[in-house]
Amino acid sequence: MKETTDWQSFANLDIRVGTITKAEPFTKARKPAYILHINFGEEIGIKKTSAQITKLYQPEDLIGKQIVAIINFPNKQIANIQSECLVLGAVDGDAVTLLQPERQAENGLPIG
Repeated sequence: MKETTDWQSFANLDIRVGTITKAEPFTKARKPAYILHINFGEEIGIKKTSAQITKLYQPEDLIGKQIVAIINFPNKQIANIQSECLVLGAVDGDAVTLLQPERQAENGLPIG
């Protein structure tokens, strides 16, 4: 377990629902990964990121899948792309199960 945090630290995270619109192998990454393009709705737009989710998912299966991501971390350079968000998942070694809304939700809706 990690150390206890406070409500304000959690409240500072901007966690949103988005839909994956494009997924492709990230050949320049050190560990197997995909480049994901995620639509967070009209207000936020499309953000891209690198996700090490190759163990359980194929790129073609990710298109149209809704996910949950943190969108207010600073951008991070990963090989030749700027990662603009952090996709959330349950991590079991190198197998990551994406967190998803239980039913279809509007892109950009906040998680709280």
